[in-house]
Amino acid sequence: MAQVQDESRTREKLDVTVRKTTSADNGELHAVLARAFDDDPLANWMALQDRRRARRVYDAMGISMKISMPLGEVYTTDGIHGGALWAPPGRWKMGMLQQLLLAPSMARVATWRRIPKILGGINAIEKKHPDEPHYYLFVLGTDPEHQGKGVGTQLMSPVLERCDREKVPAYLESSKERNVPLYERMGFRVVEDTDAPGGGPHMWFMRWDPG
Repeated sequence: MAQVQDESRTREKLDVTVRKTTSADNGELHAVLARAFDDDPLANWMALQDRRRARRVYDAMGISMKISMPLGEVYTTDGIHGGALWAPPGRWKMGMLQQLLLAPSMARVATWRRIPKILGGINAIEKKHPDEPHYYLFVLGTDPEHQGKGVGTQLMSPVLERCDREKVPAYLESSKERNVPLYERMGFRVVEDTDAPGGGPHMWFMRWDPG
């Protein structure tokens, strides 16, 4: 569910210091990601489109952080301009127990009635992952105020550099076509694009291979 504005029209690059997040960053990073994903097609497919839509998208970002933070590969900047939430090899897939534990949080996003459809779509998306070990870019978001300044590219760099050293691929999904060129400039390539099941948005599945 990577999401960051296409940076092909960058006018003035913002150089940032990228670092791993700490618990002290959680509140501000959560708010930044909610703003970044407010118009994201996948987040808004998950969130019931009612008067509480914005809060439901915010809660969806909370689920993403709850899944990612224990994995130890979440990055932000000193100014919390955005965040990159990665899963290391072998840690990206949600098991049945994890899905059950997250069900109350998911109900706040999608409502209980829609959970089976949403989880069905998520599980179908998960099946697109490469078979071999890989780093998964679960979420990438830049605060709208700082989009188009190269922040997303900088947020991705630490893990892509590790992928290169370890000779391990990276993988992501995008639900915005305009973001695909950004990832292509970083070395990703589209391996498939299709509509997510259950009435979900069109998705681009992208892979990065070490040099």
